[in-house]
Amino acid sequence: MTHFRFLFSAVILAAGLLAIDSNGANFADSSSSEPTRTFEFTYQVHVPANAGIVTSARLWIPLPQADSYQEITQLHIDSPVAYSQGHDPEYDNTFAMFIPTARQIVAGFDVAMHFTATRREHKSIVGGSTPGTESANIPPVDAKLLQRYLQPDKLVPLNGEIAELAKAHTAGDTTQLQKARHIYDYVVANMRYDKSGEGWGRGDAVWACASKRGNCTDFHSLLIGMMRASGIPARFEIGFPLAEGKTQGDIPGYHCWAEFYLDGAGWIPVDASEARNNPAKRDYFFGAQDDNRVFFTYGRDIRLSPEQKGEPLNYFIYPYLEVNGLSSTNLQTHFSFRDVSMQRQTSAR
Repeated sequence: MTHFRFLFSAVILAAGLLAIDSNGANFADSSSSEPTRTFEFTYQVHVPANAGIVTSARLWIPLPQADSYQEITQLHIDSPVAYSQGHDPEYDNTFAMFIPTARQIVAGFDVAMHFTATRREHKSIVGGSTPGTESANIPPVDAKLLQRYLQPDKLVPLNGEIAELAKAHTAGDTTQLQKARHIYDYVVANMRYDKSGEGWGRGDAVWACASKRGNCTDFHSLLIGMMRASGIPARFEIGFPLAEGKTQGDIPGYHCWAEFYLDGAGWIPVDASEARNNPAKRDYFFGAQDDNRVFFTYGRDIRLSPEQKGEPLNYFIYPYLEVNGLSSTNLQTHFSFRDVSMQRQTSAR
């Protein structure tokens, strides 16, 4: 088996997101007292044997990101298949692209990615509905990318029902923060976390608006649509949840959340679905995200690279395989974590 190893710097990227808590402590400062969780993460993919005639195949898997709230170290990938690292052109998400030979795709193969992550609580300078203090430490944001976060996605239109709903629930608001809080409150109060039946999980904002239920993807698609329709840049983020109170275990699926942008405050984290599931933390999750998660990618409608022949991905957290230029769902995955250390401290939530 060919063994490849990438080592991500343990130094938090200077260009990452910055936030200041209510006591003025920079979250990028390792001496600050925010809750922190360090763990080993395993991302496994099995590509079963393919009996058909194969002329070409490509497999993409997302790589975790390092920023002011997440350090990634000791990342390595075990696979018999050669691969290269790349970035999608719009959001700059990183990925590993595997190019199996015809023999390898016919026989099937496995990929195992391992890394160590330290995740810090992301708590912004705004909490509840009280505006924060402007800070000179807010890093500049690329104007073109910020503009993208005001545009619709394929399943998140900004007109019709979404625009009308946003207008109705921000009527009389004079600040972007007030609008953001009222949109958040509407989504938390009116959406149900319900994965029964069909339709949920696609992040279809119109479906979510009508059905008023779904999973985290549906919650945040509606929230992001209403934010953008109100002139507030908002972005979709996806990764995996870590079980609170457990030191290791399997992870059944992804978790996603969002951030919105305020001048003078930067990117403000929100997690509407967690707030719905934990009513006591409703105020906390407007302006904060806990350390029980690992972040992988931004955005929707993702085109990974010129080699991708299929439609843009709705979101990118699971592996994506194309065989003979056609997308394939014939994959098996397994995700797990194990805490290395838990530096959890009392936090006012």
